[in-house]
Amino acid sequence: MNLRLQATANSEFEFLCTLATTNLSPELRLRIANWNFSSLDWPKFISQAEHHGILPLAAHNLLEIDSATPTARLPSEIAGELQLAYDANLRRNLWFASEMLRIQQHFESKQLRAIPYKGPVLAQTAYSDLALRSFSDLDFLISSADFIRAKQALDEIGYHPSCEMTPAVERFWLRKNNERMFDGAAGKYLVELQWAILPHFYAVDSAHDRHRNDRRANDLAVENLIARARRTTVADYEVPSLSAEDNLLVLCLHAAKHLWMRLIWLTDIAETLRSEAPAINQAQVLARASALGIVRILGVNFWLIKNLLREEIPTWAEETIASDQSVPTLGQELAKRLAASATYNFESTEYFRRILKLRERPTDQAKYLWRLLSTPGQSDLAAVTLPESMFSLYRVVRLARLLKKVLLKTDD
Repeated sequence: MNLRLQATANSEFEFLCTLATTNLSPELRLRIANWNFSSLDWPKFISQAEHHGILPLAAHNLLEIDSATPTARLPSEIAGELQLAYDANLRRNLWFASEMLRIQQHFESKQLRAIPYKGPVLAQTAYSDLALRSFSDLDFLISSADFIRAKQALDEIGYHPSCEMTPAVERFWLRKNNERMFDGAAGKYLVELQWAILPHFYAVDSAHDRHRNDRRANDLAVENLIARARRTTVADYEVPSLSAEDNLLVLCLHAAKHLWMRLIWLTDIAETLRSEAPAINQAQVLARASALGIVRILGVNFWLIKNLLREEIPTWAEETIASDQSVPTLGQELAKRLAASATYNFESTEYFRRILKLRERPTDQAKYLWRLLSTPGQSDLAAVTLPESMFSLYRVVRLARLLKKVLLKTDD
């Protein structure tokens, strides 16, 4: 059964799923070459490809296969548009890669430990080509203890916080959230410093957060991610990068956090499973996922990769899907929304309910609900100005604003 067609009658989306791979087998090349191009709404296809972050990869695959076909079938104006999009992405990515190296080198000159991840590093490790993965910012993982020094280092080379915070609010933000964005001369939101993989309220805790004196190695605390880091070459320069196991878990969590709104996040995982297969220790992946209570999240990712992208997945990933009967149901719901290019309001009750369903342990669900109700977000901090000695009252502000939202049935 073609689950892509079961999920949607959207021919453009099915074609996009077919193109969302670097693994162009002879059979897949023939399938793409023989696609009924006249049935496609090309403007819709390009719009969907851009929304899903697949445009450079789809353009590369289409142009390569069409050029190898004896009689070119791709409309010339579409071929031109795809080539322009591919070239523009390559230029942008080369700039981002050079900036990533400049920032990383500056961090290292200050003895700051940081890991660049996603962005150019992911394009290189998973796709083996900077041109095939689109991205719009640079992410660096750092220890929260190093945040102030890292912020100062960024300031020295022209990057400044995207939103101003008082020192007191910033200290609070470091405890309760996980990231800050920075603007540069080339635009806004170009650099992101992260001291945790997810905000506090998601309740995907590192082991030492649950047991203060236990810093076991099977968690995703940034300090441990840094300790397990390896080296990767990007543009002839070696940079630290996440271990194969940590990288896979982080990509799965990132896709789940955004409820799989974009196809590129599944492609990232599929390409990582293929390109990193010899390096991934499946026992470590599953042990860390079990300790964190995110096995279901892994299962949903693997289900979507198998059924939407039609990618082969390893036996242990198949077993992860089979271990939880909720996975196929969740996968089918998410596949329909993904095919429809549906988005979410990340402050809506719908979003919070769907995230709750992704947690397999009742204790984690309860922890998530409590933290969701009691952990202030940026909008809560902006709604009321309190002195630092009264910051604990932001929990009350949070509860009051959520109650108002429920009573008024709004998702603003």
